[in-house]
Amino acid sequence: MTNPNQIMAAPKEKTLKNYGEKAYAWWMESRVTIIAVIFFFLVWELSVRIFDIKQYILPAPSVVFEQFYRKFKIIWEYTLVTGVETLVGFGLSVVFGIPLSMIIGFSGFLRKTLYPAAVTLEMIPKIAFAPLFVVWFGFGFVPKMVIVFLVCFFPILLNGILGFTSLSQELRYFSRSTGADAITTFFKIRLPAALPELFVGLKGAATNATVGAVIAEWIGGDAGLGYYIQMASGDLRMDIAFAVIFMLALMGLGLFYLVILVERKMIPWHVSQRAPVHGIIEN
Repeated sequence: MTNPNQIMAAPKEKTLKNYGEKAYAWWMESRVTIIAVIFFFLVWELSVRIFDIKQYILPAPSVVFEQFYRKFKIIWEYTLVTGVETLVGFGLSVVFGIPLSMIIGFSGFLRKTLYPAAVTLEMIPKIAFAPLFVVWFGFGFVPKMVIVFLVCFFPILLNGILGFTSLSQELRYFSRSTGADAITTFFKIRLPAALPELFVGLKGAATNATVGAVIAEWIGGDAGLGYYIQMASGDLRMDIAFAVIFMLALMGLGLFYLVILVERKMIPWHVSQRAPVHGIIEN
């Protein structure tokens, strides 16, 4: 007779086995990156100690992590400030950038008028606008959010236009031959074909979002991680400055991998999702 405890234990064992397999697969895929990061910090630590580099020039990683732990409360408070600026600016750039790229992509007139203007504005360093926004909007939340928005908006817009205008003639003829209407063609062919390029823009925007927030805080901020870096650097506390930079790196990586997670859910069929992350195709 079957033991009830054995029946209950079987799903748990299967679940643990699945978790173990996933953990092993993740380790096999990420081991080179993890080892490289550890090696980088080891070389950094040894170089500072061997060459006796002064702390106000380049602190050792051990000192940086110590300050990260000691100052975590204030770093976290400033992280919330910078994080809200980053997420709101990035979110608005997605909300406005994707629909506008679709409109421009489907309009020959707008491609000849707005597209060149967008390319020109993308070439202008966004830090040049920061003093203007401080004059127009003051030193509050709005100018920082606008800088983040501009930094993120144009990569999404330009890559979205490229995605919506790069549909091959063969696919267009095929959709017409099947008798599909415009709405069906858009959702079944045009939008899926544009998504890979859109996610290229989204990932570029995600990597630039924290940069925009920090630049805005440098120009006219009284809070945030960029402001804290400026204060720490002014006091020659490079250990604190590097601790804040470490938090900025974590924030940027978190946003970047959030976009990657959404990308994997939305376009699992694309070749970029089938190939290993490190770019080496194994046989």
